Amino acid sequence: MADAKGFLKVTERELPPRRPVPVRIMDWKEVYEPGDTAVLRRQAGRCMDCGIPFCHQGCPLGNLIPEWNDLTWRGEGRSAIERLHATNNFPEFTGRLCPAPCESACVLGINQPAVTIKQIEVSIIDEAFANGWVEPEPPGRLTGKTVAVVGSGPAGLAAAQQLTRAGHTVAVFERDDRIGGLLRYGIPDFKMEKRHLESRLRQMQDEGTRFRARVEIGRDISWSDLRARYDAVVIATGATVPRELAIPGRDLAGVHFAMEFLVESNHATAGDSVPNQITAEGKHVVVIGGGDTGADCIGTAHRQGALSVTNLAIGVRPPGERPETQPWPMTPHVFEVQSAHEEGGERSYLASTVEFLGNDGGEVRAMRVAETEFVDGRRVPKSGTERDIPVDLVLIAMGFTGPERALLEQQLGTQFTDRGNVRRADDYETTAPGVFVAGDAGRGQSLIVWAIAEGRAAAAHVDQYLMGETALPAPVAPTDVAIGLQPA
Repeated sequence: MADAKGFLKVTERELPPRRPVPVRIMDWKEVYEPGDTAVLRRQAGRCMDCGIPFCHQGCPLGNLIPEWNDLTWRGEGRSAIERLHATNNFPEFTGRLCPAPCESACVLGINQPAVTIKQIEVSIIDEAFANGWVEPEPPGRLTGKTVAVVGSGPAGLAAAQQLTRAGHTVAVFERDDRIGGLLRYGIPDFKMEKRHLESRLRQMQDEGTRFRARVEIGRDISWSDLRARYDAVVIATGATVPRELAIPGRDLAGVHFAMEFLVESNHATAGDSVPNQITAEGKHVVVIGGGDTGADCIGTAHRQGALSVTNLAIGVRPPGERPETQPWPMTPHVFEVQSAHEEGGERSYLASTVEFLGNDGGEVRAMRVAETEFVDGRRVPKSGTERDIPVDLVLIAMGFTGPERALLEQQLGTQFTDRGNVRRADDYETTAPGVFVAGDAGRGQSLIVWAIAEGRAAAAHVDQYLMGETALPAPVAPTDVAIGLQPA
């Protein structure tokens, strides 16, 4: 185990410093400074090697956290990445983007700050890439079976890598011009630079996974034709339908969904030409929604040169510490200050948007908001508390309601749940034989760690379907409950 008395000797939680705000908002590089190896090993030594490691339960992937904490403390980086990769295909993604439910479940967190599990994880994989320890793992033999994976976000990539390594011929279809899905165009570079994605995609290509960008299934190739061409299909398109805000003035110019804004910004950051780009430069910006997507919009607006940024959330401000109703080892809903929030702007809670107000040119000039009150369990604007906020750009970041369903229903007869997710059985198979679903398309809007876990689990069931047996792990069972991100 790690240092048996480490948690007694080191009681402070230490993380790498973030780059100074005036410096980092001038570029799109990641916000954290390089970590100190001595600090990292000291933090890894705080792991208690619990008899019952609840961090395993907190992580949907079942990461072997005490084991790679111990190896990090001992300075055995190559062994650490082997244990980390045993359960997680993409620790460079989760180590940067996951909200770390494992840390909420850390036993040390009962009476001390939790072990810095997420930082240790990302340090292990960064060291591995830097030293050439992340090598292709092509299959020893091919099965002759073919699988189409539709969608190249974390669920699709995880399923594809597992199935490729099992010996199947896998093609990943992506309608955008580059592979990566949400990782490519939904996540700003200041949270994860795209070089990390590119490094993993090179490994997958060398293993034999085939990538097909600029191909939209349902239009360029029908879903029924795709099913006829391949022995199995995995739907991993995500939950891409944004939650609408149907109030007066919604059609005014300057009112956009968050993803419209973030996708164009990511294209521009990649060096692409973006005609008529939605930009925050020189504008008063309001972001509606207090979740991760809203924070991404805030950080992006600062880097684009917004005059002001206001973030509105309809609910109450979360408490600063774990509430009694969410005891350990549950993941508590607490007030969070992300890097984007440090960079400026105003955060307002219990704020209900009533109406967007426009000028004579049909452009948004202000928005009317009111305090939120709860009536019969519903959150509604409180009469008499209305006020107007000047605004030039409104970004709606209220979450997502599910996958795009029309073409799936028409071309495959796929059924959907009452929540709007693709209906599936206990083996991730949809109502269309041989068609499986993983990630947000079947689960609803959730966390990246759940997407990877579901991609791995769906791959095991696809392998079982094709071969009659499987040696692939299936870490989680399917569910139709969106867990994790709060829309506002």
